[in-house]
Amino acid sequence: MTFQPGDVVALKSGGQPMTVANVADEGVECIWIGEEGELFRETIPSIVLLAAETFEADDEEDQDAEDDRSEAEEDDTEVRKIA
Repeated sequence: MTFQPGDVVALKSGGQPMTVANVADEGVECIWIGEEGELFRETIPSIVLLAAETFEADDEEDQDAEDDRSEAEEDDTEVRKIA
């Protein structure tokens, strides 16, 4: 798989998401924030990486679920007014 700077990746074996900073012949330079807020930067062989889902996609799913709940509440209010 070919990665580009800005892609979000993770180790195939698991772990937290990392951001691709640079791609070179020797590997993919990734950066990530540790559990205590420290910044890490490491070159990792591309063979051990997978593209990860982005937080933006998760945020959109959360927003869609919230919108669905709001619509359902509006429908309940309309039914109560009619009854």
